[in-house]
Amino acid sequence: MNKTKIEKLNFQSSALQKVMPLLVYLPPKYDKEEALPVLYFLHGRNVSENMMFDVMVDEKAEQLINEGRIPPMIIVCPGIGNSRGMNSASACSEVLNSENRIYHIGMYEDYLIKELIPFIDNTYNTISDRSGRFIGGASAGGFAALHNAFRHQDLFSKVGGHMPAIELSIEEEDRPHFSSTELWEKYDPVHIAKKMATSSDIKVYLDAGEEDEGGFYEGCAILHKVLETKGVNSQNHVFPGYHNVEYIKSNIEKYLIFYGNGE
Repeated sequence: MNKTKIEKLNFQSSALQKVMPLLVYLPPKYDKEEALPVLYFLHGRNVSENMMFDVMVDEKAEQLINEGRIPPMIIVCPGIGNSRGMNSASACSEVLNSENRIYHIGMYEDYLIKELIPFIDNTYNTISDRSGRFIGGASAGGFAALHNAFRHQDLFSKVGGHMPAIELSIEEEDRPHFSSTELWEKYDPVHIAKKMATSSDIKVYLDAGEEDEGGFYEGCAILHKVLETKGVNSQNHVFPGYHNVEYIKSNIEKYLIFYGNGE
């Protein structure tokens, strides 16, 4: 049996006109003989593609795989900066918001959907249809995971928003991303869900900490209710904890079981 492997890659993106970093976890049983499902996991603001390995997602995944609790899967953690994974501008650049924080704008949705997914499917032995492709993320990455999954349901069968940065209105500090109300509504998971077909079979997992200072459990609750009215298989949880990396670490087993088994 092969050992767990983590590959660090650099991808030249045409959509962004720059090199983008990513980490790829290959499970113990990856031997290029059997096609495996892929989980794309997006990091939050002010962290990087290393975030999930900082919380030891590889060790937890290997444990669950070896125990037979989840099937082997590939986990892809791309660096997306502070972009929210959306097409916010035609040209890629860094801008400062009202609080002098760096925001990354550009065609980040195109990078993820049109470039990264085909690259992974062509590089590794993957299940290259939606049945074996999942996406999740934490905080701003959770927001990105939700809007990408909802907007591209032909590509993903499961999505997880973990303490996702769902805003109930445009916040001034996020204006670099949302230059207009129309653009915000285009990428806001709640607005997208309201237009979702009742026949959608995508599985959704939402959660946030009960002490989340951003109050993102409120956005999760609203989104969950909208999804329920659409008949979408959605679950919503409020777990102990704050809006931080430790919260993700304490719940990573639950997330992997959802992606692995849909529970």
